[in-house]
Amino acid sequence: MIEHILASLPAPLGSLIPFVVLLSILVFVHEYGHYFVARSVGVFVETFSVGFGPAIVSWKDSAGTIWKIGCIPLGGYVKLHGHDPNEPDPEVRAAWMAGRTFHEKSIARRAAVVAAGPIANFLLAMVVFTTLFMTAGREIPQPVVSTVAAGSPAAAAGFAKGDRIVAIAGARIADFGALQRVIAGHPGKPMAFTVERAGKQLTLEATPAARNDGAGKVGYLGIGTSVFKAQRLGPVSAVRASAIASWSIAAATLHAVGSMVSGQGAKDLGGPLRIAAISGQAAQLGFANFVSLIGLLSVNLGLINLFPIPVLDGGHLLFFAFEAVRGRPLTQQAQEWGLKTGLALIGALFVFATWNDVRALKIVTWFRHLLG
Repeated sequence: MIEHILASLPAPLGSLIPFVVLLSILVFVHEYGHYFVARSVGVFVETFSVGFGPAIVSWKDSAGTIWKIGCIPLGGYVKLHGHDPNEPDPEVRAAWMAGRTFHEKSIARRAAVVAAGPIANFLLAMVVFTTLFMTAGREIPQPVVSTVAAGSPAAAAGFAKGDRIVAIAGARIADFGALQRVIAGHPGKPMAFTVERAGKQLTLEATPAARNDGAGKVGYLGIGTSVFKAQRLGPVSAVRASAIASWSIAAATLHAVGSMVSGQGAKDLGGPLRIAAISGQAAQLGFANFVSLIGLLSVNLGLINLFPIPVLDGGHLLFFAFEAVRGRPLTQQAQEWGLKTGLALIGALFVFATWNDVRALKIVTWFRHLLG
């Protein structure tokens, strides 16, 4: 239903609406993590904002916190009471409520408040994936041959597209992952594959080639699959699978960042425009795909925020670590230089990523065509 409505909208709106919804959810959960732990340790939260700029809507709750929805949906923040111990305005300092300022809390409590945002994103991803695996199910790759690499052991053995591998040496094969594990564990060893083809069973003999994956030799057959089947999981299995999925996403993100730093994957760095385009595509493919994207980006947001760059949560945690080691906070000048450096770095990445988006999405070409 929703995907049909989005598909009928003009292209910009079809991507913009899902993007705003997705980003608002991620930002709200992240900032609520900060808010919840801050309240728990006795810090007064002055403002909770989803979005920047002038407020579209705002209200004050019974605890005195102002809640806002800003007109620029590209982030958010919580304003903690007495966050800066070096506040220069004497009137502001005089209005601080003793015992409820952020800066007077212990290092451990301040660190808990800061770390709570990324942790909330990781928890959101776990909830999203667990719920999906229990309802829509997890996509399990089937042991059905979709591709056969030319010159591979599979091609030599006579494997063909559409073959379903049901057993290896008499042992049943449940999915493609199990098939890969068995093949990987038998490099250079002849194996008997029971295959279903056109309603009949036949046996194919193949010897996986030996390949080095960096940790040792593994078997390689030369087949791939594009056939998946949704399988609903029970609560325990779903939680375990969601943890594995979140870990895999985090590992892939770190690998991508490493490639970007080395210069190998810099052209693949995407920014808000590309995320907006992907959000629209995911929403039009269905609710489950859109929710999956929320889980994936939630892991990314939580992980990136833990990077030790001033301005990000990880940068604040780094300052707290220095404070714990030194027995006193870094000087105000050192913190200001760190924040300026971090802001410059994040700004440069934002501009670079946006330029990548403009090139990848061919926005300049689109505007030229539009203007004739």
